[in-house]
This record gives sequence, C-alpha cells and structure tokens, in this order.
Amino acid sequence: MTPERMIPMGRLHGAFGVRGEVKLESYADPQRAIARYLPWTLRDARGNERLCEGAKVREGGKGLIATLPGIEDRDAADALRGTEILVPRSALPPPAPGEYYWVDLEGLRVANLEGADFGVVSHLFDNGANLVLVARGERERMIPFVQPDFVRGVDFDAGLVTVDWDAEF
Repeated sequence: MTPERMIPMGRLHGAFGVRGEVKLESYADPQRAIARYLPWTLRDARGNERLCEGAKVREGGKGLIATLPGIEDRDAADALRGTEILVPRSALPPPAPGEYYWVDLEGLRVANLEGADFGVVSHLFDNGANLVLVARGERERMIPFVQPDFVRGVDFDAGLVTVDWDAEF
C-alpha cells in the first residue's frame, strides 16, 4: 500500500510572544483556510515528522498566529522555526474545472504540439507576472503556465501537458 502524498500547506516562522504561540505562513487561499486541514503533519529541517492535532489559528497584526498543543513557551515555539506544515492530498477540495493543484501536475510528461518530449514537470513557481512550469528532460525548460497561449492542454488520463513551445528554446 502506497502512503498518501503529503502536500506542503505552510511553514512556522518562530515564536510570537512569550506564551508558546508561533508565527504561521499559510499557502492556503484564503490564508486562514489552513485551519480547515487539521490535523497537520509537522516536518522539521532534519525531515522528522510528527502529527499535530488540536492546533488553533488566529489572525495577528501582520499574519497568522498558531497555538500548538504542547508548545507552552517562547523557546519551544522558536525551536519550530522553519518547520513545514503538511496535509494529505485527499484533504484538499477538488479544483474547479480548468484549475489544477501544482502538485497534481508534477511528474506529468511535457510535449509540444509537434510531439517533442520535454521530460516531466519538475515543479511550478510564480515569478510575479505568471506561473512558470519547469520541465526537466534532456535539459531544463521554463515555460509560462499561460493558457491557452503556451499551455494548450492538461490530460491527467494520458499523464501529459501539451505546450505550444519551440523545442529549440
């Protein structure tokens, strides 16, 4: 049995105050929605994971603040700096038609309209102007994830992203 894929949904950024609260960066949209995906799995910088049940999230002046069970002072909260918050992929709601979770695109083959194989989707990132799909094959290509200009189709059944992109570029 394959373990379920865990998705990064946020990161802890150290202590907030002296009572064990932590600053929380959320990747959810809206940010406060991260509280809907409890329990979390916390993964520290060494890769150690632990289940976190019963976390509470509130809005602070400059972002989200979390209270975690068992974290009761500033030192314990600060020790969590850099810890990732993971949730099972199955906890996320289905995307709307024509929308995709980045994680679902990772590993799909990428080919252009002429059938040239660009490898597989390594990851996506936001460059501020648009999303960028990174395909890794014989070399790495960065393709703007702009539909339908450059990304012509995503076929999960075929495991393929079709792009309008020159193989020489």
